[in-house]
Amino acid sequence: MVRIRLRRVGGKKQPAYRIVVTDQRAPRDGRFIESIGYYNPRTEPESVQIDEERALYWLGHGGQPSDAVARLFRAQGIATSLAESPQGDAAGAVEVA
Repeated sequence: MVRIRLRRVGGKKQPAYRIVVTDQRAPRDGRFIESIGYYNPRTEPESVQIDEERALYWLGHGGQPSDAVARLFRAQGIATSLAESPQGDAAGAVEVA
């Protein structure tokens, strides 16, 4: 199964995360299929950049977001875009929790 999840980067006690599409069995910081954005919780306000087109593509093709990524998608409005897109309807709309 394909998952959309966070991959930790950055130094010790200085976390930053990349939003990646990966196989569910791969380790957290291991192999990934594609990087679709980043999340930095250390800035004020938190900085988030997500390639919405690629996120919708992977959601439409069965990608399951982790809880943290689903929260970021909701904050960016990507969950609502999926429900409105014709691709989401054709692929059987995936509900982002």
